Amino acid sequence: MSRVSLGLVVGTLAACSPAPAPDPKAAEGNKPVPVATLVVQPTRAAQTLEAVGQAEGQREVEVRARVGGILLQRAYNEGDPVRAGQTLFRIDPAPFENALARAEAQLAEVEARLEQAEREAARAARLAEQNAIGRKEADDAASQLALVRAQRQTAQATLRQARLDLSWTRVEAPVGGISGRARYSEGSLITASGGEALTVITQNDPIWVRFSLPDAEYARLTRNGGVRGLRAVQAVLADGSTLAVPGRLNFAASQVDARTASVTLRAEFANGHGAVLPGQFVRVRLVTSERDGVFLVPQPAMLQSDKGRFVYVYEDGGKPRKQPVSTAGWDAKGNWVVTEGLKAGDRVVLDNLLRIKPDSRLQLAQDSAGKAAPGGAPQPASPSSSALPARAR
Repeated sequence: MSRVSLGLVVGTLAACSPAPAPDPKAAEGNKPVPVATLVVQPTRAAQTLEAVGQAEGQREVEVRARVGGILLQRAYNEGDPVRAGQTLFRIDPAPFENALARAEAQLAEVEARLEQAEREAARAARLAEQNAIGRKEADDAASQLALVRAQRQTAQATLRQARLDLSWTRVEAPVGGISGRARYSEGSLITASGGEALTVITQNDPIWVRFSLPDAEYARLTRNGGVRGLRAVQAVLADGSTLAVPGRLNFAASQVDARTASVTLRAEFANGHGAVLPGQFVRVRLVTSERDGVFLVPQPAMLQSDKGRFVYVYEDGGKPRKQPVSTAGWDAKGNWVVTEGLKAGDRVVLDNLLRIKPDSRLQLAQDSAGKAAPGGAPQPASPSSSALPARAR
């Protein structure tokens, strides 16, 4: 009887105990993932290549002193445009004025000796003809005349150099452009050899942008007609804006850099308003020839793995399919140009990509036009919808 009573008590307690609570993580994992999709259709699009480049002036000229001395004056406003030949700095001219005066005096002295040597040479020649003096004396007078003439040439060269040194005390702009910061203040001792440049003048219009393309992308550019096959060369600034006037490529390296496996190129852009400054980083977008039968996929929908790029495709029943794709750059609006892996009517998943697992269930939260899908049932999306996500930066 005691055993029977104990069993009845245990059974009664087990029947009264509450049921275990459901695991919230398991319940969350069973929920369908709401996604937005885009039905893709084949279209015609221009392919693009994009690379980050650094701007540089068409000319960046260092202004250096040709003579040494004390800097007396900075004759320009830093950062202002300057014209070629404009005086930028003045160096103390007093020592060079003295050197010029000495050179003029030396030339005058040599000129006086030259006149005397010419008279003596002429007199000696006449006396030699009359046999009044020996031939050696006449030859010595002629040699002395040639020596003084050579001394005059040396004195003339010294005078020209003294005048040149004096003119160099006015440091002028070798080219027109935008002036830089003055690196020496008034009273500083300037040396003609070595040392830092006084300033730098940069020509910003047009502006050059130097960038590199991996050898594989450069090969694709070559297949599309190379530089002549480009439809446009655009510069995209840090704020996402694009320079209004397209540029052009004005340089392409003749060999691949073995250290980076890339080819260096340079583009030229009009920069009359100074929108791009030397040293600034910009993105260069090369628009190549158009191609038929491609699919445009917004950048947020494109994923990358160790095996290449892929997208998720929504299948009937709400199942995700991981679809590898081949791309050919971007179009002008920043969408990926997919050449292989998709077919007409595929519904590409646009968001919540990190929540998708191989066993996930998908639910259409909205179609590509932005309308809510009733009851989560798949809705046909218009392939002509322009509501594409902006390119991820």
